[in-house]
Amino acid sequence: MSTTPDAISYIARRYRMHGIVQGVGFRPWIYQLALRCQLTGHVLNNGEGVTVVVQGTASAINQFDSLLYVDRPPLARLDDIQQQTIAPNGELTDFSIKKSDSTDNALTVVSSDKSTCPACLAEMHDVNNRHYRYPFVNCTHCGPRYSIINHLPYDRQNTSMATFDMCPTCRVAYENPLDRRYHAQPVSCPKCGPQLRLLNSNGETVGQRHAAFELAVAALKRGEILAIKGLGGFHLVCDATSNDAVAKLRQRKQRPAKPLAVMVASLEMAQAYATGCDAEWQLLTSQERPIVLLAKNTAATDAALSELVAPTIDRVGLFLPYTPLHTLLLDALDFPLVATSANLAGEPIITDSSDILQQLAQAPFAVVDAVLDHNRPIVNGCDDSVVQLVGNDVQVLRLARGYAPLILPSKTIDAADLAVLAVGPQQKNTLALNIGNNLCLSPHIGDLFSIGAEGYFQRTLASFQRMYRFSPSHIVRDLHPQYASSRWADEQNAPTISVQHHYAHVLATLAANDYHGQVLGFSFDGTGLGDNGELWGGELLLADNHQYQRLASLQPLTLIGNELAIEQPWRLLFALLTEQLDNTTLRQLPCFAQQRESMLNNLKRVMRSGKMPMTHSVGRLFDALAVLLGLMEHTQFEGQAGILVESAARRALASDVMPYPLQLQSNSDAELPLGSWQSQQLFVDVVHALRSGASIEALALGFIHALGNAICDAASAAQQRLAQPLPVVLTGGVFQNRCLTEFCQQQFSVRGISWLPQGLVPVNDGGIALGQLWYGLHQLKQIAKDSAKPQQAVSQEISE
Repeated sequence: MSTTPDAISYIARRYRMHGIVQGVGFRPWIYQLALRCQLTGHVLNNGEGVTVVVQGTASAINQFDSLLYVDRPPLARLDDIQQQTIAPNGELTDFSIKKSDSTDNALTVVSSDKSTCPACLAEMHDVNNRHYRYPFVNCTHCGPRYSIINHLPYDRQNTSMATFDMCPTCRVAYENPLDRRYHAQPVSCPKCGPQLRLLNSNGETVGQRHAAFELAVAALKRGEILAIKGLGGFHLVCDATSNDAVAKLRQRKQRPAKPLAVMVASLEMAQAYATGCDAEWQLLTSQERPIVLLAKNTAATDAALSELVAPTIDRVGLFLPYTPLHTLLLDALDFPLVATSANLAGEPIITDSSDILQQLAQAPFAVVDAVLDHNRPIVNGCDDSVVQLVGNDVQVLRLARGYAPLILPSKTIDAADLAVLAVGPQQKNTLALNIGNNLCLSPHIGDLFSIGAEGYFQRTLASFQRMYRFSPSHIVRDLHPQYASSRWADEQNAPTISVQHHYAHVLATLAANDYHGQVLGFSFDGTGLGDNGELWGGELLLADNHQYQRLASLQPLTLIGNELAIEQPWRLLFALLTEQLDNTTLRQLPCFAQQRESMLNNLKRVMRSGKMPMTHSVGRLFDALAVLLGLMEHTQFEGQAGILVESAARRALASDVMPYPLQLQSNSDAELPLGSWQSQQLFVDVVHALRSGASIEALALGFIHALGNAICDAASAAQQRLAQPLPVVLTGGVFQNRCLTEFCQQQFSVRGISWLPQGLVPVNDGGIALGQLWYGLHQLKQIAKDSAKPQQAVSQEISE
């Protein structure tokens, strides 16, 4: 085209683009489009996203405009494009990629880390390529993003790669807009990039570069336990087929029963150890590379996984290698690897080798034999994501690498003038904040029961504040004042807003769907403080974005011994049965056979004293049922009972065993329009069924169906009384039970009841921060709209 624009024939246009547009090959894509359309102008990154100026004929610019909506880079996501016509500029004689600038108004979003792309893997396996066997090969289509960034814009000097000077060959690729590695900030090669080193348990370097790799492979073959640095933290790794190696890992880490994730070399290897449908295999092989919970392949014979990987359950968590180093390790081994997060129990994932050596290499927690480390610092820790397929939908159990930070653009709320921070719950903590109209949910932080975990919480928050130059005007927290996140919120200068735990669960689903109507929210989990001071966990809420009404709940259950009742769930079972069955009958059950008469009488007196807390938790019912069915005696990890009960139910389904007919009845309640579900009678019925010879599998499936039928009946009753077909929300950790959720969805379809999907928002407490944020934004917008008016009530309530 001509180098001097004619004011009559040429026009100019400026685009401002928001979304995942930095660090994903977006600018070179724009560059190539502009050359293709014969346009002059420029493109640049800034804290607000990407700005593009193009100049040329009207037809060329219209062609460019249409191409923006097709064939984008694989990791890019455009949430918003703003454009305006500007005056042509005679100085624009070509198209260029300008140096990034920085603004105080960060609206772009940080991409999550992605697994190695096929092109980089091919280069790594090509003996003639300069990246041959290089464990840190990457390009604009793959590799670290969130885990290495300090602040925006996403340029090399703002990442942990800033100290690695590129060699001339890497520099040429980095500066060539037509190269796959153009401005790939982690770009490097064996001459100029990060390198491996192997440390022994005393912190001494025993090998470097390829020698470190070979020593690590040999150690794994000998059955040793290694800590290996990945993208967002370290894994504890050992041979997944060796009972001795896995037993040693469990004994050293003091993790007797909780399932361990397994990294497999390929889809073919995964199919040797698990069974799945096409959608599950697609999920396993997706670029996010999550840990996918799959059914064990009971027909597997050759080199079977150790029975200690996931004992007594029917599922196993598998994932594929997502870094070049992982791929090289599995290429060199003929067995899969246990790869579990490197941390002390209840602590966050470890990101630095010095902490590995201090916490996991010395007595009393001498877990690792060696550490395979590298010198690219991890700025932001990020664990592995855990997902499963429920029905036709992906259900996220842990939101982390590959998916997080999760950015959800809202088209229904104008939050450009707000800066709200939500600090999440006590367990499975995440953070949420708004970046303009984008809702941002952080990666998994974990349980906030230790100083180390609280420190990780604060470091994650500091990262988001630094990246987005974010200073909250308001902070939203859980209603429970003693949660670590609530205490932190109350210590800040910003005003706080409190949200009830189970309402926040429902709000998270509303946020995931950008939804503004009323819903019937079934919020079932382990615990959460209710607005009446009781512990909730089995709630049906009529809810919208501003308020809720409690329609039904589970009959309260006494926590005899408080937290001890969760560790020793036979106490929960005793509380459920003791009012209807005498001690003689109870002691005929195996779970009470070893309890003395005096102990049971004392527990009954304690329960009747009224001094023990009460809970409405459905999660606690699963604890009690697992004990009654003889599936466990003590709780060894959170959610264990639910997993065991579901495994028993799935055995029934696999063997065509009919569910035992059970019913969870509802009785009228003066405070609940749709009454309370009577769990005591349900458990008495299970006892009678056991004594009559019913199988454990039939009872497990029958219990799940009884709970599911109670949910569906309550949803139908609420819709009938409201005379509205309101959609249903199923949320809370209990709905991680696939049998329960899929049964409910099947029954909803039969009854013509619709439900809102969860999307990528965790159904457990990992999604609560998003619900808190959604509530805070709507409350503040309502106040701004009309601060003189009282908060609007729910538009329709059910009368008692």
